[in-house]
Amino acid sequence: MTENKTSVALIGLGNMGTPMASRWIAAGYSVHGFDVNPEARAKFASAGGQIHQTAADAASQASFCVLMLPNSAIVEAVIGELCDAGSLAPDSTVIDMSSSEPTSSQRLALSLGESGIRFIDAPVSGGVRGAEAGTLTIMAGGEAHIVESVRALLECLGNVTHVGPVGAGHGVKALNNLLSAAHLWLTSEAVVIAERLGVPAQTMLAVLNSSSGRSGSSEQKWPRFILPGTFDSGFEARLMLKDARIATGLASELGMPTSLGEEVVNLWNEAGHSLPANADHTEIARFIEKRAEKK
Repeated sequence: MTENKTSVALIGLGNMGTPMASRWIAAGYSVHGFDVNPEARAKFASAGGQIHQTAADAASQASFCVLMLPNSAIVEAVIGELCDAGSLAPDSTVIDMSSSEPTSSQRLALSLGESGIRFIDAPVSGGVRGAEAGTLTIMAGGEAHIVESVRALLECLGNVTHVGPVGAGHGVKALNNLLSAAHLWLTSEAVVIAERLGVPAQTMLAVLNSSSGRSGSSEQKWPRFILPGTFDSGFEARLMLKDARIATGLASELGMPTSLGEEVVNLWNEAGHSLPANADHTEIARFIEKRAEKK
């Protein structure tokens, strides 16, 4: 692997990956990328990234290998591919910025560590707009010295918080999204109920946002993506459900009951069977409104 500390490989060039890459390119990093989607590769190349035909080729060009992939199974498969190809040299660093399972990250850290490869998990919150603006919240899990060694790279994207050991980043991200899923569902129900009372959605949201019921859903998601009817936050409903399940699974593993969390997962799972496969997570509001009309 090339020992160029200003070079980073990015595997996964989707909604989040390409705007993240653009931030690094603007900061002077040479970014080598790969994605299975030809359209994503083309968009990345137009942003100034250096495209490769395989993940192994991209990773072989950099000392930092960042993963922004849909789930743990794909993360594990890609890392296996990189290891088999010899693309990850000792002293290189793998940064999983996907929303993965904490236990999977812990296993990967141990396995890679045997070959002298460093690993941290650093999932993000803030969506596509946060990636574009460099205002993401980044939850880093891993040994403190490894997190510090990549802080400058990550701070191009937003605010970095070292939350604990490997896996803690993904755990905190999943718990955050469980809360976000609950907030959006209840906020949407509250707005629909208020509308049935004759209270316009904008009025209800104005009251919520100056009261104790406010949340990211009432302050940002409803005004930006739901009221305009665009439903284009860039984060899919199926991914929100996946993260919520990771959170309740983690609670179960740790012996912590989360009855409300389980019900949130059940509700989002019900919606997932009705919404289109790639529906934005803010479309949950439309689902709840249609659900109420049937009552």
